[in-house]
Amino acid sequence: MENILNAAPIFVINICAIMALMLAGWIISLAVKNAALADRIWGLGFVLVAWVTFIQVEYDAAKTIIIPALTTLWGLRLFIHISWRSRGKGEDPRYGAMRKKHGDSFWIISLFKVFIVQGLFMWTISFVVQYGQAARYDAAINAFDIAGMLIWAVGLFFESVADWQLARFILNPENRGKIMNRGLWKYSRHPNYFGESCIWWGMFIIVLQAPGGIATIISPLLITYTLLRVSGVTLMERTIFGDNPDYKKYVETTSSFIPWFPGKPG
Repeated sequence: MENILNAAPIFVINICAIMALMLAGWIISLAVKNAALADRIWGLGFVLVAWVTFIQVEYDAAKTIIIPALTTLWGLRLFIHISWRSRGKGEDPRYGAMRKKHGDSFWIISLFKVFIVQGLFMWTISFVVQYGQAARYDAAINAFDIAGMLIWAVGLFFESVADWQLARFILNPENRGKIMNRGLWKYSRHPNYFGESCIWWGMFIIVLQAPGGIATIISPLLITYTLLRVSGVTLMERTIFGDNPDYKKYVETTSSFIPWFPGKPG
């Protein structure tokens, strides 16, 4: 606990940096009339936190670049993917519904209910990124680092490949109205979300070796819970697929989250 309290000034500066980014994003969203900009800058926010933390801490070991490097690779990939996926499209239906509901007051409501809320989530989830650099621990590469990086790499593989496979599937007009059940999607209904979760569990394993590092478990727990119960699996399967009979068959044979071999219907 003492180590975490000592790092408090870093956490304060980081949340200020995050809120500055989200405020800038909100202002731009007003100009372009698209609150979905918050989703695009989500990954960039973590990259910002990683390097703002990096410049605040005095380092004496080469391994200290691991956390910001992994965060940057993940964050930039996510930013590029969401930006490419959103190109030429209008505002996300979720935000469109909010805009319709709140009418003329949406401009200010979006600041708090979209950008600031996401900023707070970003700051909390990135706790492992912040404390993983602020805490001092063994400078030599060890089993924690190797295991964490391997889990992180598995996560990046699943997330990147699953997104790529789904993008190719959607771009093919012949697949319109069909269910994506090929490639990694044959073994999990949400392999990209599984990969996202692994990313954060991998970084947690790396930081676990630090004094008080167990406290950073809040990062993978929060992102995994969010993916499973809030804005990921549950929301998507309830709102997008609904009563689609083909998807119901897919549900019967395919693991929801953790990849596994397909089962038999019923």
